[in-house]
Amino acid sequence: MIHPTPLGTVEDVAAYIGVPKQTLYNWRTQAKGPRGIRVGKHLRYRWEDVDAWLDEQADGPSAGAA
Repeated sequence: MIHPTPLGTVEDVAAYIGVPKQTLYNWRTQAKGPRGIRVGKHLRYRWEDVDAWLDEQADGPSAGAA
């Protein structure tokens, strides 16, 4: 079965979150940023990991907090 959502490339994720590709590589060596997956020699990202990381970066209380 083919997964309906392809993995994101470094280029895809960098464009999505608005940072240079090199920033993603730097974050990876510093254990920061979204969780990446090594597929052979290629670095890929699950979109749900990227979105979860973005949620963790949000300032202030979440919208559902009272």
